[in-house]
Amino acid sequence: MDKNRVYVFDTTLRDGEQVPGCQLTTVEKIEVAKKLEALGVDIIEAGFPISSPGDFQSVVEISKAVSEPVICALTRANTKDIDAAVDALRFAKRKRIHTGIGSSDMHIKYKFNSTREEILERAVAAVKYARKFVDDVEFYAEDAGRADNEYLARMIEAVIAAGATTVNIPDTNGYCLPDQYGAKIKYLVDNVSNIDNAIISVHCHNDLGLATANSIAGIMNGARQVECTINGIGERAGNTSLEEVAMILKTHHSLGYHTNINSKGIYEISNLVETMMHMPVQPNKAIVGRNAFAHSSGIHQDGVLKHRENYEILNPEDVGINSNAIILTARSGRHALKHHLQRLGYNLERINIDEVYQRFLLMADNKKEINDADLLELMGDGDAKTYDDQAIKVTLLQVVCGDPLRPMATIKLKINGEEKEASAAGNGPVNATINAIHGIIKDEIELDEYNVQAMRGGSEDVSKVNMRVKHKGQSYYGFGISTDIVNASVHAYVDALNKIY
Repeated sequence: MDKNRVYVFDTTLRDGEQVPGCQLTTVEKIEVAKKLEALGVDIIEAGFPISSPGDFQSVVEISKAVSEPVICALTRANTKDIDAAVDALRFAKRKRIHTGIGSSDMHIKYKFNSTREEILERAVAAVKYARKFVDDVEFYAEDAGRADNEYLARMIEAVIAAGATTVNIPDTNGYCLPDQYGAKIKYLVDNVSNIDNAIISVHCHNDLGLATANSIAGIMNGARQVECTINGIGERAGNTSLEEVAMILKTHHSLGYHTNINSKGIYEISNLVETMMHMPVQPNKAIVGRNAFAHSSGIHQDGVLKHRENYEILNPEDVGINSNAIILTARSGRHALKHHLQRLGYNLERINIDEVYQRFLLMADNKKEINDADLLELMGDGDAKTYDDQAIKVTLLQVVCGDPLRPMATIKLKINGEEKEASAAGNGPVNATINAIHGIIKDEIELDEYNVQAMRGGSEDVSKVNMRVKHKGQSYYGFGISTDIVNASVHAYVDALNKIY
């Protein structure tokens, strides 16, 4: 066994789904589970089968759909819960029952109205019963963060002796400080005689913003499984964030720990969970927040453009983000402005950058953020007349669409003085027109991004369209303005073509 391997136990579909408003259908859970499998998660906690028929069925269907990770079902320390879990896991290729009970005096007295000895007996009995059905049993000592260490050690030793293969030491209420939680894990390593017969797992909540720090402290003191969720969603303030733990261990490789997580899939599954669970990711969220790789300060922008690692300890591509973002604001410097003008196809040798920068600052003072359309306006390219100066020009555009007609488009392009015409159908008027253009420009061009912006509002508004296309691995931007969205879209696409050719 690799002593430095940290197993990732994802509970997005159980603990994460307990958040009000985050409930998923079985079909949605299967989609998330498959993405977790592709991400390299070792254990998926698929649900709490006894809690509802829907949760039970989700565990059944996820067990059928996913083959590589262990499928885990949560129970309380009683036979009825465990029986439900056994039934729900019947199709799982690799199965685990996760059973447990409270370990703190707070829970023993006020939740169970019991005694330490009675709780210990119930814990052992539950593990023994679960082991009759599966070889892989995880025991959770709920509220271990506030439990007496000596009693907790007795409990952990007893459940390992009863057959537990993983022991979960949850900081259920997010109470511990990192040094306290790390010391608790070390105490168990030093004082539980049979601790080598089980994997220690950490399950930390974020009530004080310490979930990830506590999890790392636990790993550094002997834990080899971390329980977490995508985007850190979960009860109250959330759980340990999977992406944070995975990238901490990857970035601090000198620690010697590693996971099986394919980090390039992090951003994709983050977006999936955000969308499906209607749980927006805060912009400044580590790793996956929209500002995580964004730079608006002129000093930072200059440093990043010169050498990315000046201000980025992570490569955005390592988590599935194409590149960092140089955001233009009133705090931006000349270097960032030049970067964006060059990206838009401007020849910097023909531009008085000092004069443009002064006009940029005036514009930026009146807007929170400057976008590509603003830059075109700044450079005097906000008027449709600029199309007359391009090598590829639109001389005719005719579109037919409606219900039940299939959209058709005919377009004429004048390319270096030679006029060419093509017609095509599509799933919409813009798609049909682009297909017709491809009939003339016979090259592999991929539409990567398409945005429409109303300039003032109202049915007679002028629309700005900006597109990003890819050609031979490079990105090119095109812009169009018209009261007709289709016309604006065509001119934006042709603008991008002119920058390619």
